[in-house]
Amino acid sequence: MSISVTNITKIYGSQKALDAVSLEIKPGGITGLLGPNGAGKSTLMKILTCFIPPTTGDASVCGYDVLEQSIEVRRKVGYLPENNPLYLDLYVREFLGFIAGTHQIKGNIANRVTEMIEMTGLQSEQHKKIGALSKGYRQRVGLAQAMIHDPEVLILDEPTAGLDPNQLLEIRHLITEAGKTKTVMMSTHIMQEVEAICDRAIIIHHGRIVAHDSTQNLQHLTVSKAVVHVEFATAVSRELLRQIPGVIDIQNPASAIPAQLSNIWNLSGDASIDIRPAIFQFAVDQKLTVLSLHREEQKLEEVFQELTKK
Repeated sequence: MSISVTNITKIYGSQKALDAVSLEIKPGGITGLLGPNGAGKSTLMKILTCFIPPTTGDASVCGYDVLEQSIEVRRKVGYLPENNPLYLDLYVREFLGFIAGTHQIKGNIANRVTEMIEMTGLQSEQHKKIGALSKGYRQRVGLAQAMIHDPEVLILDEPTAGLDPNQLLEIRHLITEAGKTKTVMMSTHIMQEVEAICDRAIIIHHGRIVAHDSTQNLQHLTVSKAVVHVEFATAVSRELLRQIPGVIDIQNPASAIPAQLSNIWNLSGDASIDIRPAIFQFAVDQKLTVLSLHREEQKLEEVFQELTKK
């Protein structure tokens, strides 16, 4: 396993930030770490990167124990903290050369710095002081320093926080590319980001893991009913739609006022039953033309809200 955590608990005074957390992440891919503010995400990341020790429990990265073999763990891990601490008075190339030296990178350091500058799109900014860069470019510098020693595992704490839409897409692309060859764990509050780039997601709440699965499976975790969006060529009454077997709720998405007649409807049924064949048969029997018919997927944001609302 790239990351293995067994019964990790972290206590700050009287506050239990992590409560008997256990998880395993296999090599490769991108895992999203989700949770409300104060859920314990950053604490878990700091333990895995050897910045703080757990109160009890065990954790290892690439087979190395975070307490007993912290130097080996640091060699295997690239870490981008949430506040992205950088030396603002250093130039980009100068800073990356310094970081490469601290990692004791073998070979030509200048070549490795150039490679990272090209990989993270910093060519036009490489001779500027870090303090003069925009937040988007500072995040690129942070990612470059996290990857410069070619780690097997990347741990990124809120890597896209505060970025504008263009910067966000660029950083997402960099993370996606990194996930092709490395194990990536990233925390974020942006559910669309998890759906877009993460293979798996961990949801943590009050220091406990409440869900850990593929993003596709999590989208069906708390579903009690399935919604089918249907558009007919002509208007159909709500009363007529009640004849469809398995339909338990009928909503008109085209109007805020509960309409009795419309050509567009959202029909809900039990999640364990696919009501689309019944809708199609209903249309055939009523000689109705169906323009579109699709089952709407539950959003990960809805699952997150359901699991963390208590």
